[in-house]
Amino acid sequence: MTVVHPSTDLQAFSLAGRTALVTGASRGIGQAIAIGLAACGADVTLTARGDLDETADAVRSLGRSADVVSADLSDVHAARDWARDIASRAEIDIVVNNAGMIDRRDALDITPEHWQAVQDVNVTSMYFITQAFAEPMIARGSGKVINIASLLSFEGGVRVASYAASKHAVVGLTRALANEWAPHGVQVNAIAPGYIDTDNTAPLRQQPERDAEIVGRIPAGRWGRPDDLVGAAVFLASSASNYVNGHVLVVDGGWQAR
Repeated sequence: MTVVHPSTDLQAFSLAGRTALVTGASRGIGQAIAIGLAACGADVTLTARGDLDETADAVRSLGRSADVVSADLSDVHAARDWARDIASRAEIDIVVNNAGMIDRRDALDITPEHWQAVQDVNVTSMYFITQAFAEPMIARGSGKVINIASLLSFEGGVRVASYAASKHAVVGLTRALANEWAPHGVQVNAIAPGYIDTDNTAPLRQQPERDAEIVGRIPAGRWGRPDDLVGAAVFLASSASNYVNGHVLVVDGGWQAR
């Protein structure tokens, strides 16, 4: 038996020489992950509907390059087209599918338009963006795809039926694509954040009783912060995770353990 001595210099976690693309990078989780990847050596292509200047400035302050692409994932065909364009002219090693939307309303009030809007952003555009970058990754024999799932990939939630369905689909796609692409050196995994302090969860934090109920169930005793996701993202983006395929890494302060 050959004994392999693991490296102790942490180079397996370095992203030097790699380029990442992060969707929804203007704020919250996407912004934190983009800056975290840059801190570990990656150049970053940033996409979002909103203003990306703050994120780009932070990435550049770390000595990494930041390309900015204005992107609206509600238009599935446009999302596929810009992804194909970038993939044709830049070598993207890491794709972080973070962009998403949530629609809070009673299930009986959801219209086909409400339903489709969430699926288009959270599932369909995510899929075709991933497809565009996976083709050259497979040709090169290496690549990392990180999908941002949710605790609602495993639970039903309240008044978020369309969102819960979309996040269940994200996990299903993560596993399906991992099955196909792992033999080609492309790892597809997901991160499932718990209750994180972002704009999406502001309505919950503004309800004192609901806020107390949520924090009371989290063993860590607090809401998560966007930067709590960075370590998981760096691991899944690096060569340290080369034998991790189709995994959903939950970062929830212990919510699921309770």
